[in-house]
This record gives sequence, structure tokens and C-alpha cells, in this order.
Amino acid sequence: MSWSQKTFSLPAQSRGAYLITDIVMNEVPEIKQYKVGLLNLFIQHTSCALSLNENWDPDVRLDMSDTLDRIVPEATDKNPDLYRHSDEGPDDFPAHVKSSLIGTSVTIPIKNGKLATGTWQGIWYLEFRAHKHRRNIVATIQGEKEK
Repeated sequence: MSWSQKTFSLPAQSRGAYLITDIVMNEVPEIKQYKVGLLNLFIQHTSCALSLNENWDPDVRLDMSDTLDRIVPEATDKNPDLYRHSDEGPDDFPAHVKSSLIGTSVTIPIKNGKLATGTWQGIWYLEFRAHKHRRNIVATIQGEKEK
């Protein structure tokens, strides 16, 4: 059994859902060395998330962002006291809730040097803050390397 771990940064993005599968494959080329294993990706922040979801139709990412905004709205002038925590602006606390709902990590099987995702699955980075932020991901692989 072998382990590998590294940290990499994502390009700074503002609110939205971004397909990052290609970035992960470029940043973690060690995946190709594993016959079988697990890749765990953990984003080191409390106002964004990672998910495994639709990789083909970009409307799904837009719809996901819109839906989460309806589920956890920002405070507005009409309802400024919606949340107590607003240290960094009206999107601060809603970003924490969305991060908790979606999650900060994904685990994906590795099979013969490739991610064993389904046909339409891709790795998403969801940013819940309005202003651009640079985010770090810890990638950990556990598995059996090719001989």
C-alpha cells in the first residue's frame, strides 16, 4: 500500500460552480501511477465546496448555483438581520451554510491510473463568495501502484 499527498491552488474565482477535473489531473499526475486506489480531495476553506456532478452541460452548474442561492439567500436591505454572522459581508454566512450542505471533500476511486468516474461525472469546485478567492486543495492518494 502506498500513500501520496500534495497541496495545490485553484485559480481565483468568484461565485459559481467550476469544473476542475482537468486541473486535478494536471496537478496530481501521480494518479497515473496507481493500479487501484482512492483519491481524496479536501478544500481548506469554509466558504466553498467540492462535489462530484454533471460534467457535460454547463447549465447544470448554473442551476446548482441558483438553487443554492434560493435555499440559503443573502441578507438584503429588506431583511438585514437575517444572520448574526456577517463579518465579511452579506454573502459571508450563507457561504458557510452552503459549504456545509455540499461538503469540503470528495473521494474518487482510481482504476488503472485513471479516475473511475461515471460517464457524465466531473469534479466541481463551488465558490460561494462574491469576490474572487484563491483556494487550496489537499490531494491524498492511497492505493497500490503499478508494478
